Amino acid sequence: MIDKTRIPVIVGSGQVTDTTSKPEAGPSPLDLMQQAARLAAADSGAGEALLRALDSITVIRLFADTMPRFASPFGKLANAPWSLARRLGATPTDLVYPPHGGDSPQVMLTRACERIAQGESQAALIVGGEALRTELAAKRAGLQLQWGEDAPTRPDELEGPKGMYTAAEEAHGMRSAIAMYAMIGQALRQAAGQSVDQYREESARLFARFAKVAAANPLATRRAGYGAEAIATVSADNPYIGFPFTKLMTASAFIDQAAAFVVLSEAKTDELGIARDKRVYLHGSAAAHDEWFVSDRPRLDQSPAMRLTAQHALAQAGKSLDQVRFFDIYSCFPSAVQIACKELGIAADDPREPTVTGGLPYFGGPGNNYVTHSIAEMVRKVRGEPGSFGLVMANGGLVTKEAVGLFSTDPPARPFVREPASLIQDEIDKAPKVAFTDAPQGAARIETYAVLHGKSGPESAVLFGRLEATGERFLANTPADAATLQRMEDSEALGLAGTVTRAEGRNIFVPTFNPA
Repeated sequence: MIDKTRIPVIVGSGQVTDTTSKPEAGPSPLDLMQQAARLAAADSGAGEALLRALDSITVIRLFADTMPRFASPFGKLANAPWSLARRLGATPTDLVYPPHGGDSPQVMLTRACERIAQGESQAALIVGGEALRTELAAKRAGLQLQWGEDAPTRPDELEGPKGMYTAAEEAHGMRSAIAMYAMIGQALRQAAGQSVDQYREESARLFARFAKVAAANPLATRRAGYGAEAIATVSADNPYIGFPFTKLMTASAFIDQAAAFVVLSEAKTDELGIARDKRVYLHGSAAAHDEWFVSDRPRLDQSPAMRLTAQHALAQAGKSLDQVRFFDIYSCFPSAVQIACKELGIAADDPREPTVTGGLPYFGGPGNNYVTHSIAEMVRKVRGEPGSFGLVMANGGLVTKEAVGLFSTDPPARPFVREPASLIQDEIDKAPKVAFTDAPQGAARIETYAVLHGKSGPESAVLFGRLEATGERFLANTPADAATLQRMEDSEALGLAGTVTRAEGRNIFVPTFNPA
């Protein structure tokens, strides 16, 4: 018999979405997290007794502490889990503020389960929240809010944040998710043999499924239920953000949302009198990362980490993909979903919805914390169909860090074990690296590209190219004149020939367009 003090079980989840509060009365991230944590405690049925029992609190890293452009003018939480613990009346000894990445909620859930399985914890809260809607409105109104708080200690940041971009990528204006995901999308398009219009329309049909789920979710921030035509059509309200993706194909970050879930040992769950129908178990989990920097990857249309983590999580649970009832696939851009479906073997006409929330463009994209909402909603879904299984695929970085969790109300048949990451990572790391040059010269062709837009339209083009003579990959920009950028969108540019030169620390690729 499995020792009940070492069986991890999710017993409560809570979510908050605020779309109406005025900026002067709007919630801070800490306010939202407190609300979500209390909702999770109430959902378990144990309420305040559960909060007092917490020995671990993990707060998912705020966007303000992730990206310089999101730094908040309203102060910093020196130790977010400590500040939250004070508000909840909890006295945990494990205070964690993990590295950034959309994978972190699933990774932190697995960590919490492992600590319970090893006898190091009995009650853990994982929570996160963003208030970028309120922050933006307050800045526009000239308000001075006070969201920061000092603390007597620092949180455990585990291995700490790690940069996602090479110096060459940054020098060429690729330090943005939209640039990289658009180029990944173009690689997927080329592999599928699609035109730009075909790819954009396929992406729109895919995301219309997400929008439909969001329309029925009262916690979603965009509930218009956009159809494929609206998502695909470029307009003043739906411009390109990074060609070939429109605004309605990108994560919506300026929202106020928080989510939380609580993981207890089965023994603590029994002690607190939590009902059997509240209990959800993590049956399988795995995490790994692809080649860390996008420009080092041999193939941009593949993700070995997605494929292998899903396979390992399903194998742990003794399940096949056909036995999964619910999915939530990370959806910051269409290419993230497309590459996941390709690696998992989910067909475009699979009747199972790809999301339980509505996805990052329509439900909301609260920074690193979206997957906390995925898990919270998945808990609700599998409770509603006891014995069913739900799969959450979390993605961090630039199709970089992948984490998978498989959930069910069925009790596990064996003890929880977190497999060594090396089982997957060693296989990924053995793959050959791409041949690369920092200083290309001469005849070349475009491997993949994106056109980045600002408020007034196209501003720059970024690309990966290959030298004709050696096949080496290079990074470059095109000339930024309006005619060149427009031609990059109006005509097929994958495989387009041209000449690359280097000047002042950047590579410039001048394309040779076919006559109009």
